[in-house]
Formats: sequence, C-alpha cells, structure tokens
Amino acid sequence: MTKNEKIDAISHSFAGPRMSATRRRIITGSAATALSALLPPLAYADYPDHPINFIVPWGAGGGADLLARTASTIMAKKLGISVPVINVPGADGVVGMTELLNAPADGGTMAVLIGDTFARLSGKNPPFTMDQIIPLAIMIQQPSGYWVNAKGPWKTWADVKAAAQTRTLTVAVTGFGSADDITTRYLASKGLKLQSVPFAKPGQRYSSILGGNADIVYEQTGDVRSYFDAGEFRPVLFFYPKPVPIPAFANVPVSVQEGYNVTLPQFRAVVIRSDTPPERVKLLAQTLKDVAASDSFKAYLSQQYADPNSYIDMAGATGFMQNWLAQAKDTIKRSL
Repeated sequence: MTKNEKIDAISHSFAGPRMSATRRRIITGSAATALSALLPPLAYADYPDHPINFIVPWGAGGGADLLARTASTIMAKKLGISVPVINVPGADGVVGMTELLNAPADGGTMAVLIGDTFARLSGKNPPFTMDQIIPLAIMIQQPSGYWVNAKGPWKTWADVKAAAQTRTLTVAVTGFGSADDITTRYLASKGLKLQSVPFAKPGQRYSSILGGNADIVYEQTGDVRSYFDAGEFRPVLFFYPKPVPIPAFANVPVSVQEGYNVTLPQFRAVVIRSDTPPERVKLLAQTLKDVAASDSFKAYLSQQYADPNSYIDMAGATGFMQNWLAQAKDTIKRSL
C-alpha cells in the first residue's frame, strides 16, 4: 500500500462514508501528520551528497594541479564523498575560472585560483571580478623569483644585473599580464634591458633556459625544485617581502633588499562562486582549514619549498588578495 493509500484508509476509518467534505479534509490532514511520524523520513541527504568537482584551470602536472590533488584526497576522506580533480587549461587560467562561474552555485564545484590568473584582474578588461568569487582559503604561498641555467656564466643577481645593463635578456614568463610579466616590466622601467617572452606550458619555460632560448625564467620555488635539486637551475633573486624562510635559499637576495619595491609571490587559493549558500561555503572553508592543519599537507608545503605559514583562512583570504591586486596595479602604474 502506498503512503497516500494509507492516509486515505486512516481518514475513512475516522470519518465514515457520510461525513462532510470539510470535516473529512481536517481529519485527513490530522491523519497524514500522524502517519508521517510513523513512516520512515524521506531521503533528504545532507550536503554534500554527491561528488564535489575541483577545477584546476591549468594542465596536469603543474603546481596548481598538485595542490588540488593533495587537498582533494584529504577532503574526500573528511567529507565522505569523492572530490575529482578536473583540469580545464587555457588562457592563463581564465577558461577554468569561466567553467567555475558557469557551474551551479550549489557548492558542487570549486577551483584553484593562482596569482598568475588573478593578476589578469589588474588590466582594463578583467575576465571576472572579485565579487563573483569567495576565497575559501589561501592554501600555499611560494617565493617567486628569477632563475638561470646553473651551468651558465651568471652566479648571482649582480651578474645578471650587469648583463641586463648592456644587452637585452629574455625572461620566460607564463603570459603577458601575469605576475611574471608585471614584475619584469617593472624591472625594465628601472633601466634593466629585460624582455618578457610568454610560454604557456611550464615545460616549455624550463626547456627554454636549458636550451638557451631564454636567459631567465620567472618561477616559484616548488615548481622547479627538481631542476634546482639536480643542479640545473640557480635562483638569483626572489620577489618576496622578507628573507625567504627556507634554508636552501638563505643566501639568495630578495627584491626589497635590492631596492625594488615589487613583491608578488605566487599564491594558490581555493575559490567558489559568491552566490553559493553560506552554510555550504562555511563547511568547505572549515574542511580546507582541517586540510591545512594535517601532517600530510604540511609535508606537501615542505616538499614544495613553500612558506610554512602559507595558509590564510577565509576571514583573511579576501584581504590578502585585495592587497596583492592593489600592489599589482600600482606596479603597473610605476612601470609606465
């Protein structure tokens, strides 16, 4: 017997065949309420009740991809659902961010947003705006800097600077308008002959240095760790507001020490659509906080040569990103 048939049967047993329609409706409603207490509840599952897609706006194997795969494994265990990583590369991360903003605002999709993509908001026609997203957390901050071929003639920033005062040096960057390009143009405005050359794929940037097709590569510490550990790349200058808190780079100068007022360290945030239900936003933010506190994530930060104090919670993430963007815009102005 169906639920409706049970309700009809109960109502007829109370009402009898000659009862008025009005009274029958009243008793039927009472019977339905009573029966609802006896029947099993309907299957309204709590969020999340299905996989949460984790968009990486870059190809597989890069730093953003590694962050997502590291975090998604921990999140899946904590939430009890799968968190598949979906690579959507293109246009310096803009294609993947568009995918996020076109997805339903139900907490079923989040994305990695990195500094290189975020820097696009400093231009005249930004592909999206801050009010369209909520940063759930800043998960990793890595010192970004200039690296050269370790087998080449330059050993220090002083060597590179001297060369850049006499001839044009090419800098392999992610793309025009990226933090890489903004920083390079700023240094060019200071009298150094530096020219950005975009390579969308990380492997192309790295091989350009080893193959002599570029003189310098702008990159963050963790992404070129294998090249550094193998003695192929040498860092000569980091764009960071303080001495890099990583022993391996203790002797590498930072931009502020050299008189360059530009520090746009690479960061990777996890973001979601701003119109996502607040309770779902809160749950995801808390889960990412738990991820950041886990031993496995701390090991990941160490392996990536990242700042051990990288994590910034949702309450502080928006302010961090706004300040970062304001510096990018100011750097562009000072480069004109």
